[in-house]
Amino acid sequence: MRWLADECVSAPLVHRLRDAGHDVSYMAEAAPGTTDPAVLKLAHDEDRVLLTEDKDFGDLVFRSRMAAAGVVLLRLDFENGPAKWLRLEAAIAEFGDRLIGRYVVIEARRFRSRPLLRSAT
Repeated sequence: MRWLADECVSAPLVHRLRDAGHDVSYMAEAAPGTTDPAVLKLAHDEDRVLLTEDKDFGDLVFRSRMAAAGVVLLRLDFENGPAKWLRLEAAIAEFGDRLIGRYVVIEARRFRSRPLLRSAT
């Protein structure tokens, strides 16, 4: 799967995704400090699912109706990198390509998913 990891995502988690064979662009490496709308536009333009820990992307895709290939929001209280990887890996196994076109929230005990709206433009 093609991902764009927001800069708030930890580098070890990005490396785990890459080690698992995913194509991951990482904002912390490519263009740190990029605004959220520009990050979302880049993910859309490159047909990448955005991986983030920033809730503001929900406002961008649902209130502002910005286009997105898919958004995965990590909402985990623990800082443990291996535990985050296990939850992300479980979501990838459950949703697979269905992450595309959806807004998926990964929590410690459940996943929440809803389809993305069509963009206003």
